[in-house]
Amino acid sequence: MRNYEIKKVGLALLKQHEMIIGCHLAKLMGEMEDDGFISDPVIVDRDTMVILDGHHRFNILKKLGLRLCPVCLVDYKNDAAITVDCWRDGEKITKEEVLSAGLSGKLLEPKTSKHNIPNRPVSMRFAFDELR
Repeated sequence: MRNYEIKKVGLALLKQHEMIIGCHLAKLMGEMEDDGFISDPVIVDRDTMVILDGHHRFNILKKLGLRLCPVCLVDYKNDAAITVDCWRDGEKITKEEVLSAGLSGKLLEPKTSKHNIPNRPVSMRFAFDELR
C-alpha cells in the first residue's frame, strides 16, 4: 500500500498537460457548486507540479475564484507502478510527453492520457471554504 502526500497548494503552482472538454466542465461544475465540495484530490507530479489527473476539477476551482487546490503528490518519473496509456485505440503516450506538455504549456488534446495510479486516494471531500 502506497502512502501519497495529500496537501493543499496554490492553484498558480499547478500546470495542465491537456485541454479540457467544455460540456464536461459545465456539468461537473454544476454538480460541484450544488455540493460545495471537490471530491478527491487532483493527482500531481511532485517534482514538476504537472497535473496528471483532475484537469476539470482544477479548472472549476479556478473559475470559482478559489485560491487552493487539494492535491495528491506522486513521484511520477520514478514510480514504475504509475503507468500512462492513451484513451484512443492505437495511440501511445509516454510520461516524458505528458511532462513536456505540462512544462511547455503546449497542451495535448483532451483525454490524451489515461493514468493508472495504484492505491490512489478516493472518497475524500474538500469543502470550498477550505480552499479560499
